[in-house]
Amino acid sequence: MKSATGLTGSGSRDWAVQRISALVLMLYTIVLGGWLLAHSLGGGFTYLDWYAFMGSLAMKLFSLLAILSLGGHAWVGMWTVFTDYITQRQMGAKAGWLRPLVQGLMILAVIVFTVWGFRIFW
Repeated sequence: MKSATGLTGSGSRDWAVQRISALVLMLYTIVLGGWLLAHSLGGGFTYLDWYAFMGSLAMKLFSLLAILSLGGHAWVGMWTVFTDYITQRQMGAKAGWLRPLVQGLMILAVIVFTVWGFRIFW
C-alpha cells in the first residue's frame, strides 16, 4: 500500500533518496567550507568574490541540487519521524487526525522553502 505522504511510495526508494540527498548535502557543505577556508586563509574575500562564486552557473546548479536534496531529505526524514511517533500507541485516538495534519503542514513547508530557495538563486 502506498502512502499519500511518502515521497516515493517505497521504503527502499525513500531510503535511497535519504542517503543520496545526504551525500549531495555533504559535498555542498565541503565545497562551501573549502571555498570559505581557502579564501579566509588567503587574505579574506569581498562581497564581489562571494557573489562571483555563488553566481557562477556551476554553483547555481549545485545550489539548486542541494536545495532539492534538502527538500527530499527533510520530507523523508520528517515523514519517518511522524509515522514512528505520532501513532495511536503513543498519542491515543488523536493520532488519527494529528499525523495527517502535521504531515500536511510539513509537506507545505518543504514545498514553500524549496520554491523560495529556487527564487533566491534565479
